Amino acid sequence: MKSKLIVTGVAAAMLLSGAAFAGSHAMLSVKAGDQSVAGGTVSASSIVAPKNGWMVVHRTDASGKPGPVVGHAPLKAGMNENVTAILTEPVKPGDMLMLMLHGENGGMKTGIFEYSLGAKEDGPVKVDGKLVMTVVTAQ
Repeated sequence: MKSKLIVTGVAAAMLLSGAAFAGSHAMLSVKAGDQSVAGGTVSASSIVAPKNGWMVVHRTDASGKPGPVVGHAPLKAGMNENVTAILTEPVKPGDMLMLMLHGENGGMKTGIFEYSLGAKEDGPVKVDGKLVMTVVTAQ
């Protein structure tokens, strides 16, 4: 009887820790602050992704709408820390950038970022109809 209780206790602990792990990863997010882009890069301190995908850097403005893509970096499923994208064009201090979570949906080639505005491949991830993103201001 004693060994059954130990096994049951271990199984319950494993289930609870698995639920906590799943719950912590269920909150998709992109976290970053205003930063210098003088080195030609922009970074997110952390991103939680549901599966492999991309951090995509869009230009934006006070309207809050995503504009042209000016960089991207690969993501793995789960927690990603210190994600850095190389900017593909100059960004000046004061410019606003939207760091957005995009999926890796195959398209013509898996592992190659293929999204452009209006395309479905490697498009934005949404939760309850809202983009998973944050806006930073270049310093």
